[in-house]
Amino acid sequence: MSCGEPHETDCREVLAEVYLYLDLECAEERRTLIRHHLDECGPCLREYGIEQEVQALVARCCGNETAPDQLRERLRSKLAELVVFGSSESRELAD
Repeated sequence: MSCGEPHETDCREVLAEVYLYLDLECAEERRTLIRHHLDECGPCLREYGIEQEVQALVARCCGNETAPDQLRERLRSKLAELVVFGSSESRELAD
């Protein structure tokens, strides 16, 4: 995913960290780089918006319960793999 313009931070890096960004779990310096990228890159901003909506929906449906740390880390790892490997390989990982 890319808008075709060069960026200081690669689109794949940004999308791999979108949940950390949404959960305010990355360092302030990294948050600034991601925010700057989202300001410049329409495709990444759209993807961020989708993930933000998914997170809000899950929070509403789950009563804002917090998942155990191990589960959260496993999910983050799998999501990062899916973003890095792309859509065709993502389907294989999900199976």
